[in-house]
Amino acid sequence: MKFGRRRLDEPEINLIPFIDVLLVVLIFLMLSTTYSRFTELQINLPAADAEKLRERPAEIVVAVAADGRYAVNRRAIDGRSVEQLTAALVAAAGGREDTVVIVSADALAAHQTVVNVLDAARRAGLSRLTFAAQGAGVAPR
Repeated sequence: MKFGRRRLDEPEINLIPFIDVLLVVLIFLMLSTTYSRFTELQINLPAADAEKLRERPAEIVVAVAADGRYAVNRRAIDGRSVEQLTAALVAAAGGREDTVVIVSADALAAHQTVVNVLDAARRAGLSRLTFAAQGAGVAPR
């Protein structure tokens, strides 16, 4: 008997079925994907002219600290009561009714302390109020 050595054929990888499957998946994804179009709003932004506004109304800045202390125009108020804050606002306003009260409260200040500032401004007869906010990307002072 003659036993011969079998020649080992190298394995062959056929890539054609693999490519066919990938193409079918690609076509399926292309057909099933929805393309959304984003609409844009056409807006006209207002223009500012810094030269026109030279005279600013009187402002009173009321700072509210995180622990509930108040300061009117950078002067600390001794107490934390609404009556003391009202007296300080009346003194700072000097009898002018067109004075703007700017509330600059700490982010961690209690809600009640800000409401006390609003109540004190109402009692002092100051109806023009605004809140100071820090802009995005601006480092605190």
